[in-house]
Amino acid sequence: MRTPQFIRANGLDFGYLEAGRRGQPLLLCMHGFPDSAYSFEPVLDQLAAAGFHVVAPFMRGYGPTAIPADGDYRVATLGRDLLALIDDLGAQQAVLVGHDWGAVAAYAAAALRPDRVRAVTAAAVPHLRRFVLRPTLAQLRRSSYMARFQWPGAEAVLAHDDFAALRALAQRWSPSADLAPLLAPVIAMFQDRARLSAALGYYRALPGALFSGETWSSLMAPIRVPALVIAGADDGCIAPEMFTAQEHLFSERYSLVSLANAGHFMAFEQPECFSAAVLDFLATLD
Repeated sequence: MRTPQFIRANGLDFGYLEAGRRGQPLLLCMHGFPDSAYSFEPVLDQLAAAGFHVVAPFMRGYGPTAIPADGDYRVATLGRDLLALIDDLGAQQAVLVGHDWGAVAAYAAAALRPDRVRAVTAAAVPHLRRFVLRPTLAQLRRSSYMARFQWPGAEAVLAHDDFAALRALAQRWSPSADLAPLLAPVIAMFQDRARLSAALGYYRALPGALFSGETWSSLMAPIRVPALVIAGADDGCIAPEMFTAQEHLFSERYSLVSLANAGHFMAFEQPECFSAAVLDFLATLD
């Protein structure tokens, strides 16, 4: 595994993995839950070979990135993290490639400052308006874990018996994948209970965010930059129908790709297909 480097952005020390050279167009890869920047390692060199400076940060609260003292995991704050990283990495714009919560952060950054975002690739998450306002019954069942994460005892439940519940949840999301290499660094990090609480803090910030005027005025609006949405055909976390009927929520070039033989953690499961989908989309923007 690559050794993380560090940069200070938006008041936090962020750890990150890197491929390519500074001065090339910046491409940020953001992970979700239960995950880390290491899951992007299989695609970093492929994306860098196409001429990008590729940076995969560990999201706020995920080690080795610092835990925010104010416990702020609001969606808009995640977007501001990415905008600050673009600044501090010396770029004017960046391509944002986000998975799960990383996709949410990418949507947020694009909504807040579309002038700073060249394009967005959102993996495993449809537009937030589609997800929040029009969930199917199947999706409500799949998303029930979000309600369980609100409980004060959720950390103990997930950590019990060597994180058996966490492993089982991830396996339901990617039923055919060997997730041991992906989960190993995550579970090692979550041995620090504060890190696990930080990861759950993203979910615990959601109810308040949904009543925020900033959320409704910007994050629910159409995305105003070119966007690629990638769905895993076998994703057990987000139901396939959640990715339909959302074209009107993207006002610029929009494309939807379904990756065969891929579950929720598609960049880890099918790195070559994932990289090809991202690069093929970006080639259409030139």
